[in-house]
This record gives sequence, C-alpha cells and structure tokens, in this order.
Amino acid sequence: MKHGTLYGLGIGPGDPELLTLKAVRLLNRVDVILGAASPKNDASRALEIAAPHLPTTAEILRLDFPMTRDRAVQQAAWRANAEKTRAVLDSGRDAAFLTLGDPLTYSTFGYLLRTLAETGPMPPVEIVPGITSYQAAAARVAQPLVEAEESLLVIPGVCSAEKLEKLLACADNAVILKAYRNLPEIRETLSRLDLAGSSVFVSRVGLPGELVHENLDDAPDDPHYFSLILVRKRTT
Repeated sequence: MKHGTLYGLGIGPGDPELLTLKAVRLLNRVDVILGAASPKNDASRALEIAAPHLPTTAEILRLDFPMTRDRAVQQAAWRANAEKTRAVLDSGRDAAFLTLGDPLTYSTFGYLLRTLAETGPMPPVEIVPGITSYQAAAARVAQPLVEAEESLLVIPGVCSAEKLEKLLACADNAVILKAYRNLPEIRETLSRLDLAGSSVFVSRVGLPGELVHENLDDAPDDPHYFSLILVRKRTT
C-alpha cells in the first residue's frame, strides 16, 4: 500500500512573495493542502498568505488548533488533526501543511509531527524551511540580528519578567516573539535594563496594518498577536 508524503511548508511571515521556490513547487503538486486555523475564526491566515500560489485542483482541508493553555483541549485537537492528516496520507495522497514562518520555529507543525509519531507509524515527511517573522522584521528595519561573535536568543514573550531578565543577561542580542500578551511588562523590563532605547517593536510585518516603532512607548499596550521586539544590546 502506497502512503502519501507529508510536506511541512514554511510560508513566511505574511508577504506571499516570501515563499520559497521549493514551497511553491510542492504546493502545485500535492493532492491536499492542510491549513491551520483557530476555531474562533472562519479564515486561515496561512491559507490567505499562500492563496496566490494555491492550485485550483488541490483539496483544501482546514485543521483547527485552539489557542488555549488547557492541556487536555490542546492534546485532543492535536490528536484529531493527526488523525485527519494520517487518513489523507493513508489514502495514498500527498499533503502540504502550511505553517507561518518556519515549520520548526514555534509552529503548530511541530505538535503535529510529535502527535503523528505518538499515534502510529511515522509517515514520510519532508520539511521546507521558511522565513521567520524576526528575519523579516530585521530586514524591514535594516538591523543586523548578529555580527562577528555575537549571539542571538529567541525568547517567547509569554515568559515572566524574572525569566526574561535572566535570559537577556545570557545573550548579546535577542528576539522577543509573541510580545502581544505581556507588552507593558516586557517594556518595563527592557527599560529597567536600559535596553528600551536599542529595541524595535514590529507588528504584522509584511501584512496590512504593519506597525514599526523604534520608540517602545509608542507601541500599543494591547498589540496584535503577530508582534515582536528586536533587542540589540550592543549599539556600536
């Protein structure tokens, strides 16, 4: 029995032109396209970004991933989506899972891979890396992420102020992703560490409503989910 291949395609942070040539090529040869979405929304952001490249012949299958910290709800969703994905592959069809940014960087695709491995034989998988939001943000403001012997730390914005301070002490430069939830606290921590002046807030990079604030005080207290902060500890 022939099984289909699962392709994890990174489609970038928002600009449809930031998909790789390989991702576009695979999109046009798979049988099913899997689009992650929140059950609270009718649309899938991933499908919207990839829309200019989607073939008319492929089946579109939406996979709902609830945005919750309830572990039981998360696991039930991951298992249900893994079962839907496996059913497609078991039928011999190839499928492409669209993931914002990169498939292995804070991505739902990582959860899908893990659940597939836990619930049965692992299907053939090929992963195509994508441009992350912080790479696009750095390009947008023309700011190097790292130079020479500098290090870069990627930090989730949902961590506590105490943990954020400890992490920032370990790196030359940092990216704070998902800065939407605790922005006032993050801003206060950066100010206390004398890093606010060398930090840039970027929201919805490459999408309608993009915001760039080099003064963190100008950033909204309740920003969009697609918000991040570039922190550069060395300015010279």
